Amino acid sequence: MPKKDVLTIALPKGRLLREAVEIFACAGIDAGAVLKNDRRLIFENPKEAVRFMVVRAQDVPAYVEYGAADLGIAGKDVLIEQGKDLYEPLDMGIGKCRMVVAEPKALIAGDNPRRWTHVRVATKYPNITTSFFLEKGVQVEIIKLYGSIELAPLLGLCERIVDLVQTGETLRTNGLSEVETIMDVTSRLVCNRASLKTKPKRLKTLIEALRKTVAKRK
Repeated sequence: MPKKDVLTIALPKGRLLREAVEIFACAGIDAGAVLKNDRRLIFENPKEAVRFMVVRAQDVPAYVEYGAADLGIAGKDVLIEQGKDLYEPLDMGIGKCRMVVAEPKALIAGDNPRRWTHVRVATKYPNITTSFFLEKGVQVEIIKLYGSIELAPLLGLCERIVDLVQTGETLRTNGLSEVETIMDVTSRLVCNRASLKTKPKRLKTLIEALRKTVAKRK
């Protein structure tokens, strides 16, 4: 098959990788090689004319938007935060979590979010956080961090954080409690818009196979 007909798919490193591989396998695309070598970043499947690339979850939208990949899997949180121009045909139903506002338990008793006028918030998601508070009429000062967001209130950097949680155990362990939920988050299949025109048949076939697989898993 000509190189131009090969589909390139960007998969996120980390906890979602195995689930993504399982979904593609059920849809008839073998991506198992990506689980056998965590140092390689590109994996070829000549038989099915598919190439997989494994990148940081935050980088998937960029690879897809600029055409380095035809398809990718990215969290809804990342997609909204980055605002890339991508076609989003399918909720993959994996990576379920929620984005919340949290604060130290000691603040909870005397705090009322409806009375907030100005807050300082540490987060990995400055755009989502800013929009959320501005819509509530609350002035927000953002401190952007890249990891261990729960440390910020413990060390006096701020009183509140915005972050993703699954069970909430990490918050509880660090003396924090959820105050408000901003959004529920799952991972989505995203597609390069130009690829939809240059490889329409292959993309449509694969997207439909993935859609059926995801529906069965639910």
